[in-house]
Amino acid sequence: MTRLRLGLIGCGGMGSRHAEGFDRLEDRVSVTVAVDIEPRRAQAVANQFPRCRTATDYREVLDHVDAVLIALPHGLHHPAARYFLDSGKHVLLEKPMATTEDHCLDLIEASERSERVLMTAYVMRFHPLVVRMKELLDQRVYGDVFQVSIWTEQFTRLPGQDGLTTVAWLGGGQLFSHGCHYIDILLWFLGRPVSGTHLGTNSGTPWMEREGTSHVTIEFEGGVLGYHFGTWGARGTKLGYSFQAHCTEGMLEIDFTNGQLLLHANLRGEQRVAGRTEVLLDASTGLHQGQNDAVRTELGRQARVAELSHFLDCVESGTRPLTNGPGSLQGLRLIWRLYQAEEQGVVADLKGLGLDEYRA
Repeated sequence: MTRLRLGLIGCGGMGSRHAEGFDRLEDRVSVTVAVDIEPRRAQAVANQFPRCRTATDYREVLDHVDAVLIALPHGLHHPAARYFLDSGKHVLLEKPMATTEDHCLDLIEASERSERVLMTAYVMRFHPLVVRMKELLDQRVYGDVFQVSIWTEQFTRLPGQDGLTTVAWLGGGQLFSHGCHYIDILLWFLGRPVSGTHLGTNSGTPWMEREGTSHVTIEFEGGVLGYHFGTWGARGTKLGYSFQAHCTEGMLEIDFTNGQLLLHANLRGEQRVAGRTEVLLDASTGLHQGQNDAVRTELGRQARVAELSHFLDCVESGTRPLTNGPGSLQGLRLIWRLYQAEEQGVVADLKGLGLDEYRA
């Protein structure tokens, strides 16, 4: 079988993390090009793959790729992705898809016109613990879900790069740049949103032009609630990254730190019942248990490999990706409506985001 020739466009940060898992799909994909404006970063990636060439300008590599993974700063997503789609190349594009609705629509149209795959890299959709939680919720194994809460607590400030934290560069604040992952998850888990609110602040993250800390509450059809708290200003954390789904017969929890999916069913009425926490999935088995950083790193690598594998499947079969362009735009539209309602001091109307027929 001919391997797909893949170019990595942007080799810092997320780009270098994506590269860590490419070797696990070496029977299906060949990394032929590494592109970065910093030659040393491109070379560091290229050194991991035989016969991988480097470049500082993505317009120089068309003849050497069938598809690209774009991991550039948000403000560069649209021109780079448009260039490759128009050139007949498939595109796996880091989130968020673009920083404006017009740019998102332009990429969707370019994908349809060229008949090439456009997929957004919402990697949390492919995390083994998240996939299993989704299955349990869909199958109603523990009854009906009525509340999902997501916490992401981290400290994010790149020395000397405060200029990259502007609205013009990021497209928004912490919610738009990183929280879009979890808005996507809430939509995937819970369906059609009805209304919602956002409160954000850059207190504690003065390097951010917009919010560095974000609270989102969404009501979905049927009265189900979703919540996301995210911060780039955490100087300490207990939850770290955590999902909790309250169902009518227990609470599911993803503990990303220890690589486990748990069931808590330790309340009966107002009384606690001992011994009702169960490990439903231990994804850390064989992954240096007790070494939390190693567990998180390996599970993140597994998720990125599964994401790339799905992209390759879509390229080979011509099927629509799970995280397609229209579906990704629906999540960004939700964020833009939350921002607008926050500025107006009202509750956001989240009905009719459009493009529903495209969502998986």
